[in-house]
Amino acid sequence: MKVRILSATKFIYLSFHLIIMIFPLYWIVITSLKPQKDIFSFPIKYWPTQLTFENYVNVFKLSKFHVYIGNSLLVSIISATIVLAIATLSAYVLARHKFRGHQQIMLAFFLTQMLPGFVSLAPLYLLMSNLDLINTRISLVLMYTVGLIPFSTIILRGFFQRIPVSLEEAAMIDGCSRFTALVRIIIPVMLPGIASTFIFAFVQNWNELFLAVMFIDSEALKTLPVAMNSFILKFDVDWGSMSAGTVLSILPTIVLFAFAQRFIVQGLTQGAEKG
Repeated sequence: MKVRILSATKFIYLSFHLIIMIFPLYWIVITSLKPQKDIFSFPIKYWPTQLTFENYVNVFKLSKFHVYIGNSLLVSIISATIVLAIATLSAYVLARHKFRGHQQIMLAFFLTQMLPGFVSLAPLYLLMSNLDLINTRISLVLMYTVGLIPFSTIILRGFFQRIPVSLEEAAMIDGCSRFTALVRIIIPVMLPGIASTFIFAFVQNWNELFLAVMFIDSEALKTLPVAMNSFILKFDVDWGSMSAGTVLSILPTIVLFAFAQRFIVQGLTQGAEKG
């Protein structure tokens, strides 16, 4: 009897928690499907009486939404790929070798995560201006890459530490160089961790707003978060179009998580295991 009561309590709690988590997403979706007159109607309608795709049409009609999506995809994928390549090598060195300054480097990586991002906006803008990179995609790729390398290195270092050194030693005895052993033996083993890190970097780049607003002025180079910000007008907010744009903007991440779900679960499990 006690077991049934405990199970029922857990089910009710988890169901309530799930409803709280899903409701904002549900509200955004139905808002995107409501006519403008029904968005602020009273009493509140939790399901639209008339479904319309007018807001989705307006998103593409009133803005270059396909261009914004392309810019975000390009910048996010390139930056996440570079981050993964650099962080993988850095994490391997920090996990396998002890050298003077090892602890100081790790401490510096942790300290970078404690600083608010907006503190560095002015210096970064001056730096990009001196390099003549303002209003270019390259500036975003550079800033996103530099900003994500420390934390990605910390994540991957934990995965490397859980892989026995004997694996690469056996490969080196068979004639592999250290780099070949890393590429052919170690990386395939920790593929779930690498996939999880790539997804983390991609999502961070995809949702980033402050740097994109600072560095990009051209309409043809705007990323998705900047375009979404433009729906906030001087005296009004186009909630219908913003909701439709939000739904469209989260679709790529949903697809990415759907395809990589197996790797994410394995990565979380592997990261939780004690080596």
